[in-house]
Amino acid sequence: MGTIFCIVGKSSSGKDTIYKKLLENSSLQLQRIVPYTTRPIRAGECEGVEYHFTTVDAMERLQDENKIIECRSYETVYGVWYYFMAKDSQIHLEKYNYLVIGTLESYTKLRDYFGKDRVVPIYIDLDDGERLSRALRREKKQSQPRYEEMCRRYLADAKDFSLENLEQAGITRCFNNHNLKKCYAEISEYIKSY
Repeated sequence: MGTIFCIVGKSSSGKDTIYKKLLENSSLQLQRIVPYTTRPIRAGECEGVEYHFTTVDAMERLQDENKIIECRSYETVYGVWYYFMAKDSQIHLEKYNYLVIGTLESYTKLRDYFGKDRVVPIYIDLDDGERLSRALRREKKQSQPRYEEMCRRYLADAKDFSLENLEQAGITRCFNNHNLKKCYAEISEYIKSY
């Protein structure tokens, strides 16, 4: 049976960069699980790569068909955005290991759905000041920067990734991303140990 490695961490901690590097490492033999979202696509994103970009109506049809594994909603300054994982043709744990990016909530829901022995968290952390600088640089590159939403996410992360919440999720290992090369190497070795 395969394993789902779930990358979690605060916004702008480097999750996407590390995710892409891990998928490119052929020795790890990781498959992607592309989650779904109703939020607008960002500059540089592609449908079916970072997310399947969908509508609330399409999401509700999947809910009616009992095809949603986990779903989270966020009250943003632009309205409610949904992020979810669906039962579709992507996941074959009898054959493959997978890599996905999520939140603590999505990690615990995946763990509860597939089983504790099948879902492994990879918590990436980074100094809050560095994260804020990265978030601001990324947002400035958008055709329509959403600074209010960036700030909301940044503040929400302090609560979402509190020590108490990490402990409740059973996350005891942290990979610090102050040095990308070192962090990536540590995570690669961790995955190989499974």
